[in-house]
Amino acid sequence: MPVSEQVSWAGDAGKLAGRLFLPDVDESAPVSGVVIAGTWTSVKEQMADRYAEELARRGFAALSFDSTGYGESDGDPRDYESPTLKVSDLRMAADFLAARPEVGDGELGVLGICAGAMYASAFAAEDSRVRSLALVAPWLHDRRICEENYGGPEGISAKKAAALEARRQYEETGQVVYVPVVSGSDPEAAMPFDIDFYLNPRRGGIRQWPNRYAVMAWSEWLDFDAVALAPRVTAPTLLVHSEDAAIPDGARRFHAGLAGPSEFLWTQGGQFDFYDQPLQVGYAADATAEHFARTL
Repeated sequence: MPVSEQVSWAGDAGKLAGRLFLPDVDESAPVSGVVIAGTWTSVKEQMADRYAEELARRGFAALSFDSTGYGESDGDPRDYESPTLKVSDLRMAADFLAARPEVGDGELGVLGICAGAMYASAFAAEDSRVRSLALVAPWLHDRRICEENYGGPEGISAKKAAALEARRQYEETGQVVYVPVVSGSDPEAAMPFDIDFYLNPRRGGIRQWPNRYAVMAWSEWLDFDAVALAPRVTAPTLLVHSEDAAIPDGARRFHAGLAGPSEFLWTQGGQFDFYDQPLQVGYAADATAEHFARTL
């Protein structure tokens, strides 16, 4: 059975807090390590812990963690979705995991879930320590996909104008303008829908997650081009996705542009099923573990 340990290490803005899952407390031989990037706005307890435990059951040392400004990690402003910060946090998490005695030298993989796939891919594109990459239900966007999902050029412009004003207010007063991440009643929410995973306390609507999105983050989020990263990703890459999950077109286009060896597995399920439903999580964990075992 896996064992877990609360861990922390120094980040750019203070402590980064995580949980390290190990395959066996009596394991003596080093094993491959995997850093896990959860979905946007998430804390580790929502889905990263789940995948880390599943990978530990399959023989890996797996690290889940809260990014800067989220959950138990330090950093201000809180709940600020910065791709730049999240990629930097992944780098420092990899530093921590690679230094653990349980992890073999040069045996580092990265798993990205939903928008975590964008951050994991950016990290893999710039750091040769990433020997293998896996993306589950990946949200991989570019300008075209953002326009399709956020109200066209006018919607993008409106969100970036709101972000600029929120940034001005933060710099002048220190106050952060927030909207809900998820709400079916607030049209300004980052995801203006009633999404059971995020609103149900038995799923992802947990006390550690405040359901708020810093408006000033919109500009960096919308300008991030994950599809353009693909030609720079040379590590063996696995994608697990469904036609019923989020933006499969972005995943297809990313996959087509990859520079290294790759595999794309299509399965069944909605986007949020891959966060906590046993059928989808089990399938993704099996596929990911097999990929890492073969490529690390």
